[in-house]
Amino acid sequence: MLSIKDAELGNIVFRPMTLNDIPDIMVIEHESFTLPWSEVAFRNEMTMNHFARYLIMEVDGKAAGYCGMWTIVDEAHITNIAVRTAMRGQHLGERLLRAMMDWAIELGMVRMTLEVRVSNHVAQSLYSKMGFEPAGKRKDYYSDNHEDALIMWCDLPVRVQQG
Repeated sequence: MLSIKDAELGNIVFRPMTLNDIPDIMVIEHESFTLPWSEVAFRNEMTMNHFARYLIMEVDGKAAGYCGMWTIVDEAHITNIAVRTAMRGQHLGERLLRAMMDWAIELGMVRMTLEVRVSNHVAQSLYSKMGFEPAGKRKDYYSDNHEDALIMWCDLPVRVQQG
């Protein structure tokens, strides 16, 4: 668990998601996506997918965002990242992604990937700022409107082992 004190926002805490967080996650999910994941999907991720890792970001004790990744061998795949609508524009998405990248590094991951809608320039800008670079497209990736996804990758710093 990581806690940060922000003069404007208050106490920001990053911690692993639990099953008890799913109701809050569902609110964020429905605010953020045209094709939100179901409660069952999140429950399955947390109880049946041993590759899955989910991080909650709380601001003053309330869920403000979350991020998920799958860790496979030495690569992390961001499955989803979202911040409450009312909390956007305060660089919380950047903090959340940085915390997830740090967790991936702790777990020994050396690369990270994600897909983002080709029309989502705000997210692409954040990902570029965090070191992600475009590496291709997935045609008709999103089933709601058949929009393509931009595939982005970044190299993660190698964690130095303490002897």
